[in-house]
Amino acid sequence: MGASFVIALREGIEAALIVSILLAYLRQIGRSDRAPLIWWGTAAAVVLSVVAGTVIFVVGAEFEGTTEQVFEGVVTMFAVGVLTWMIFWMRRQGARIKNELQEKVDIALMSGGVALGALAFVAVLREGVETALFIYAAAQGTAVDSGGVGAQLVGAILGLGLAVVLGVAIYRGGVRMNLRTFFRYTGLALVVVAAGLFAYSLHELQEAGWFPFLTATAYDVSATLPDDAGIGAILRGVIGFNADPTWLEVVGWVGYLVVVGGLFLRPVRIPVARPEPASAAIAIPADDTTRQ
Repeated sequence: MGASFVIALREGIEAALIVSILLAYLRQIGRSDRAPLIWWGTAAAVVLSVVAGTVIFVVGAEFEGTTEQVFEGVVTMFAVGVLTWMIFWMRRQGARIKNELQEKVDIALMSGGVALGALAFVAVLREGVETALFIYAAAQGTAVDSGGVGAQLVGAILGLGLAVVLGVAIYRGGVRMNLRTFFRYTGLALVVVAAGLFAYSLHELQEAGWFPFLTATAYDVSATLPDDAGIGAILRGVIGFNADPTWLEVVGWVGYLVVVGGLFLRPVRIPVARPEPASAAIAIPADDTTRQ
């Protein structure tokens, strides 16, 4: 449940932040009459994201044996790649996201209502499809049975629900989140989650015969800390813990943490944002952008 909760909360907050920025900017420039277009685009993106997630789970359930291992391994590896890209993209672009969205709103308003709805649709759809992909990978990589998959889905629903509540609170000004701190710590949590998913993808592809090396068991603590019950199951649900991994899994897990975690923690130059008018009344202040 933990992995999907963190993933859904992070992605949900990003989507909610985008919608909040769009709505707040429309209110600022006196074009709140166009707000329904944002909501229609967002709703369409949510529906399509749910469909995409359903398709991924249904297709994955159709495979068996080696084909299933290859599918889960490849999809999980792809999810890790997208998740890693997303973490660093938000780290680099977070400081400029508000200004870029506002500029796109200006262009969309000149192009007509369809363009404004499409702006919200594309922005939210990206987050939604990413979420569906990540949740599938987390469900397969951290769940030990069908009940575990259900727990991951529950975690995802809770994460998205909390993201919606926080998004509404941010827009209405009831909550002043330090978004830089939020995305920094959730980014670190996602690095750990992604490391577990990366190790799981290596495990599946190794089982399928793609990586016939470092196949010896690195350690086996299944007798004292099984990964299908108790604390071990919790650790598996959060970070992808495996009680008896191969050496390739251990090397992959440690290597991902060291390389990606090190790059994530290094200082980053913060770009200078476009100055706001002195009279601007934005629900999300410039100092609370998502810059890292």
